Amino acid sequence: MDNKTIARTFRLYGQLMELHGENPFRTKAITSLAFKLDKFPFALNTLSTEALSELPGIGKSTAQKITALLQRGAFDELDALQAATPDGILEMLRIKGLGAKKTQVIWRALGIESMGELYYACNENRLVTVKGFGLKTQEEIKKIIEFSMANRGWFLYASIENTAEGILEQLRQLLPPETLIAYTGDFRRKNEILQSVDIIAAVERQQLEQAIARIATLTTGSDHKDTYLEATDNNGLLFRFLAVTAGDFHQQWLISTGAAEHVALLEQAGGGQLPKRESETAIYRALGFDYIEPELREGGNELDLAKSGALPTLITYRDLRGALHNHSTYSDGVNTLEEMALYCRDVLKLDYLGICDHSKTAVYANGLPIARIQEQWAEIEALNHKLAPFRIFKGIESDILSDGSLDYPDEILAGFDFVVASIHGNLKMEEEKATHRLLKAIENPYTTILGHPTGRLLLSRPGYPIDYRRVIDACAEHGVVMEINANPLRLDLDWRWHRYALEKNVLLSINPDAHRVSGFHDMQYGIYAARKGGVASKNCLNAFSLAEISAFFQQRSQRASLLSGNRQFITDLP
Repeated sequence: MDNKTIARTFRLYGQLMELHGENPFRTKAITSLAFKLDKFPFALNTLSTEALSELPGIGKSTAQKITALLQRGAFDELDALQAATPDGILEMLRIKGLGAKKTQVIWRALGIESMGELYYACNENRLVTVKGFGLKTQEEIKKIIEFSMANRGWFLYASIENTAEGILEQLRQLLPPETLIAYTGDFRRKNEILQSVDIIAAVERQQLEQAIARIATLTTGSDHKDTYLEATDNNGLLFRFLAVTAGDFHQQWLISTGAAEHVALLEQAGGGQLPKRESETAIYRALGFDYIEPELREGGNELDLAKSGALPTLITYRDLRGALHNHSTYSDGVNTLEEMALYCRDVLKLDYLGICDHSKTAVYANGLPIARIQEQWAEIEALNHKLAPFRIFKGIESDILSDGSLDYPDEILAGFDFVVASIHGNLKMEEEKATHRLLKAIENPYTTILGHPTGRLLLSRPGYPIDYRRVIDACAEHGVVMEINANPLRLDLDWRWHRYALEKNVLLSINPDAHRVSGFHDMQYGIYAARKGGVASKNCLNAFSLAEISAFFQQRSQRASLLSGNRQFITDLP
């Protein structure tokens, strides 16, 4: 272990001391020592404990720590502090520019314990509510986290979409106009996270290689013996390029697009190989299948559906009529209620907005006490009169408490047009307890939509463990809609469970969870996820017309009043 590594370890020790509020004088001394350790002109690992203790600034106690570090890679005090620190917090400490003080505030004040949670908090504009953090700091932290996530080799689809479009457009300009060129692979299937962007082109390999070399933001590899030509951009994103002949293009496009299971089943249907045709549609038809949209080519039951003519007409962005589950300045949003409404009406040409600011338990997000709810309702009523026929629906994102109850009494919940019930705290329950918690919330007659059902944050936090089938079955029984949270960090409910929900006739809702007007555009990523899950417009709540969704909410409200009344009647019986 060299001096630099020893110094880095003591720097971490000092950060952890500061993080956990230990004696500031000792903390400052350790931080100063870490700087000195890196500057000694000789190797510390060659010295005995006694010799170390005689060095300027190093006493007996520190010398013993250095010796322990050299012998076993750690020392007791460091072990104890690391054991008391969540892994995600340790990761934050490694972020240049964040530091122990800011990390401590993020951890203690906001309850954030992972990089993904921190990134999500930046997106929700939550850091600016904490003393010492402004918009500039928040944006800087967000960029640092994006860089850190990119270095792991995995990327959110949403974070690389614009980059991919730029590369494809440059290639179109560099290659002959008649060249067939398109995305393929995981990117074409709209996978929510991926490691590369794949592009196929009907062009000579050498010509493609020369075109790639002319794209300034790409760095090509030295070995091009593989099928794909590879290059990385300035952020470490891998691009893979496949050169094929024009006659092979559609066959190879189909093969390179589908998941391995999908392609294997297709080849089996074709007697071991796929025919060459003038389009993918013609290839599927030659094998006895209807055309299968790229998003569905995952190796599930899509071939059976295509064989029997039962493929769904997948939902598109144009099918959406409104945006539900959004936040305003009443809680932790950036834009006012009127600004959110006007953007939906005038820019997105939608018919309605569902506002769902945080409920009172979400103190960190300026959750609404009852007095603020009444104030918001009054503004919604005035805006509905002003903006008609556009409609704002009175919603709330009500926290599901640890026991599964919602955090407002029934008489308050009854005043909302709809209620999104979501979990934001205590995410470390075992599966049975976590499932029971959701089931109780679903059984609440005022729950309209189950929000981001597992609480996952892609590339950072797995969803809490639940029994998906029991939860979906409960939603079917109680008529509760399940959210597809369209925030690219969530995309929760996972598309792999959409089909089971559809089989149970559960409605889904593609909700942006927007905290600013730009957040409404995240619904496109929700559309991508829904299409992978086989969702049609008839299965999506916010594809309902204004009249249809008004009737839906009214029916749910009447049902809730009836059930709540029956429940109260039963409670009042002697």
